[in-house]
Amino acid sequence: MSEILRLISEHGLTIVFVNVLVEQLGLPLPAIPTLVVAGGLAGDGKLPVAAIFGLAFLACAIGDGLWFLAGRIWGRRVMRLLCRISLSPDSCVRQTEVHFERWGGWSLVLAKFIPGLSTIAPPLAGATRVGWARFLFWNSIGVALWVGIAVGAGWIFRGQIAQLLGLVERFGAAALEIAGALLALYIAFKWWERQRFYRMLRMARVTVDELRAAMKQDKPPLVVDVRSGPNRKLDPRFIPGALEMEINEVEARLAELPEDRELVFYCDCPNEASAAHVAKILIDLGYTRVRPLQGGLDAWIAAGHEVEERK
Repeated sequence: MSEILRLISEHGLTIVFVNVLVEQLGLPLPAIPTLVVAGGLAGDGKLPVAAIFGLAFLACAIGDGLWFLAGRIWGRRVMRLLCRISLSPDSCVRQTEVHFERWGGWSLVLAKFIPGLSTIAPPLAGATRVGWARFLFWNSIGVALWVGIAVGAGWIFRGQIAQLLGLVERFGAAALEIAGALLALYIAFKWWERQRFYRMLRMARVTVDELRAAMKQDKPPLVVDVRSGPNRKLDPRFIPGALEMEINEVEARLAELPEDRELVFYCDCPNEASAAHVAKILIDLGYTRVRPLQGGLDAWIAAGHEVEERK
């Protein structure tokens, strides 16, 4: 037996549990390759398939349960934290919120198969006060399918996996260097995307005090709330007179956004990302009087300005 196969055979169950757990906690260490290799070894009788499935399921349930609990305790603060540390800022959280609102419990199942969404779906479920029973039901279906498909693929293609491991062992350090280089390139690309995203955000903003003063004028600006539906449910407060509009509705509702009036967009995400994104869309469409609200709804509330609350 090759050295790699021997190590995996002896410590495979521990590797499976640790790898799945750290991935579910948010570290960029994909567990799918580990599960596929473990499935291949199970097909050759070197690892017990029931133990692989059980430990992977347990690790995933622990990680998801901790994120769900964090969402229930800290709510939107957890979502903002995930948005800040993500290599795809804001969009990852916003996409998950859209899927969660559209598909409900099924989003917990589908999120397991969409990169970047798996870690965000459990805390979002917790933050939106999904019950423990409902969360465990849907999340368990997703975990079982995710683990089962990966292990099953390894079982089916166990011959090819053994050949691949043989090549990895033959080339040794070179294979590890190639894998490391590919991972570094991926991280560098996502970092470049993040910097490009932040460059897009560097546009003139209006402060909450400036907006408050402008709202007292004869022709006040039109204020638009571009938070997602789940975020509005988490915090039903809004700036008086604000128009609700989802990001994906902007171009379809241009008739509600007059070009001859100043438009101020606000959200509650880091760097006013959603508001700046909408402003950029309108600028590209020829609008000239569009600005994000600096600090968003949180800054408005912190300044002591009046808010209304939707029932």
